[in-house]
Amino acid sequence: MSAHATAPELVPLPHLDDAWMIGSAGPRLRAVRASAERLREELASSARVLAVRTLPLSTLLYPTKYAFWGAALSPAPYVVMTHRCLLVQFLQRGQVKHLLFNPSDVVAARNTPYFRHMVDLIGPYLAFEVLTRRFDPIETQLARLGLRPEHIDYIAFDHFHTQDLRPLLGTTDGIPARFPRAKLLAPEVEWLAWDDLHPTQRAWFQADGKRRLRTGNVVLTRGDLELGSGVWIIRTHGHTVGNQTLFVNTERGVWGSSENGTSADSYSPHDSAIPGLRAACRQQEVDVVLNANTPEWMADQYTSMVLERTLVDRVKGAPSFVQMFPSSEVTPSRLAPGIRPSMVHGEIHCGQLAAPC
Repeated sequence: MSAHATAPELVPLPHLDDAWMIGSAGPRLRAVRASAERLREELASSARVLAVRTLPLSTLLYPTKYAFWGAALSPAPYVVMTHRCLLVQFLQRGQVKHLLFNPSDVVAARNTPYFRHMVDLIGPYLAFEVLTRRFDPIETQLARLGLRPEHIDYIAFDHFHTQDLRPLLGTTDGIPARFPRAKLLAPEVEWLAWDDLHPTQRAWFQADGKRRLRTGNVVLTRGDLELGSGVWIIRTHGHTVGNQTLFVNTERGVWGSSENGTSADSYSPHDSAIPGLRAACRQQEVDVVLNANTPEWMADQYTSMVLERTLVDRVKGAPSFVQMFPSSEVTPSRLAPGIRPSMVHGEIHCGQLAAPC
């Protein structure tokens, strides 16, 4: 295996380190929230990114019980989610840079054990031709924006569930890289865990997803990072051990993106119109609804969602909801009667794309 890359141009953010080190879950939640409130002032007053664009990748069926932590009342066993990638253009020491956040290879993702078993039950035609939709490849969508694969400087994922990185970065046995210059920002703790999965992780990880990968462009990260003007990647572990959230400062305020929650309702359940959410959250005395397909560290995932909600701005025109953009967002569908999110973000479209250098 080749050596891993370094990224000395990225700036560490220590603001949340002490809070996350607190041993007990209750005090840790309070400390993380307090630290996030202070960090939010810094993010909101910082320089803005140049532009953000949304690149839709696919729709998928997802168990209702996971999407809303078992709180939603619906006769439908599945909801429909739309999985999207974000393109962020920003300045880094005066240079224009490009980040792709969650550029999943949707064909390779079909080999995820959970979805492979689902396809075995309903058949590939129904799964891929009737019930789900694929959008244009990322390269095609980038070309419409005047960008080529070699313009991408960084790739990051909120977590590595379903991912097969080999088509993106290339392999030592001949698979070419789709994004040949891009550095992958990979949390070290999750990168290492991928090599020896716990039984609670196996259904959602592709065990071979980084086998024989060219690692010369892989940056193993620790802690929170500022990539450049108006763009940060911050630890939000819990959903997975290395979960992380993208935050960007735009002319519409601070946005975040992850898969900790599956809809705007996940972060504002007491204002939700989805049947069951408000009642369940009142009964359990909770303020967020987890995307709960993995039972690894749910208390930390809850704390991470509170952190996300604290750092971002409120939705203009709908201040009960926050600007957390689910990387896989529940979208209205006849396949899921009764599950209609109170609002659908759909996309982030901010700023003007500058011509690449």
